[in-house]
Amino acid sequence: MLELLRELKDKNVNTVTILVMGKGGVGKSSTVNSIIGERVMAVSAFQSEGPRPVMVSRSKEGFTFNIIDTPGIVEGGYVNDQALDLIKKFLLNKTIDVLLYVDRLDAYRVDNLDKQVVRAITDSFGKEIWRRGLVILTHAQLSPPDGLNYDDFFSRRSEALLKVVRGGARIKNREIEDYSLPVVLVENSGRCNKNDFDEKIVPNGTAWIPNLVKTVADTVSNGSKSILVDKKLIEGPNPNQRGKLLIPIILAIQYFFIIKPIQGWIEKDVKNERKPAWELQDVDFAEQE
Repeated sequence: MLELLRELKDKNVNTVTILVMGKGGVGKSSTVNSIIGERVMAVSAFQSEGPRPVMVSRSKEGFTFNIIDTPGIVEGGYVNDQALDLIKKFLLNKTIDVLLYVDRLDAYRVDNLDKQVVRAITDSFGKEIWRRGLVILTHAQLSPPDGLNYDDFFSRRSEALLKVVRGGARIKNREIEDYSLPVVLVENSGRCNKNDFDEKIVPNGTAWIPNLVKTVADTVSNGSKSILVDKKLIEGPNPNQRGKLLIPIILAIQYFFIIKPIQGWIEKDVKNERKPAWELQDVDFAEQE
């Protein structure tokens, strides 16, 4: 963390706020504890996660680091709109510098639910939040199935999840470079191996906490804008304002191409209308007088 502070302060960044989101049970709270280096979030294998968002802040040498843990946004196989609304209200008027989208490395398959979760995040905070996004794969201390090489398994799992994220976030192929979405391996358990510097390492030898810190710093400095969560972003554009600029054009089209021709047809019909016989007799009688 001190390394992150030094690197960002050199770039005149004094505050970083990280938002952690994903399904329940994927290791969001444990990852928050690992990043902070303290047990700030209660974690239990036999207890559901916290019911509401929590922000943890740490300040040092004029730099403020905030990390926001959130409840899982899936319940009963569907996106939980109540949990999502609670998160949005909590984030109102806050600025998000980095989004950590958390899933598990040992979840071998992706499905439509993953896409729904990404779509819900995108609809809530805008597509641009993924320019500030990282994908975190927890439970990285595993042996790949079917005798696969660890790096090959990581690559396949990452690409499968990234494909779903891009689809849910509506990221087109030509935009992939602008939404790099780096993937970071994480192992929060006490059984995680360590290197000679007492750093936790994943099976490919990467010290994951320094790697995560560096990736966060790179994301903050990637040139994209942080996301201000204001009322307009959450509620979307006012439907009453939608298309207002087109009203004069529509009215003009209606007048010149509908009303005006109809008026002309009516006037023409009136002019060419044949008068009844009794009216013609009255006219002849008047002329005789």
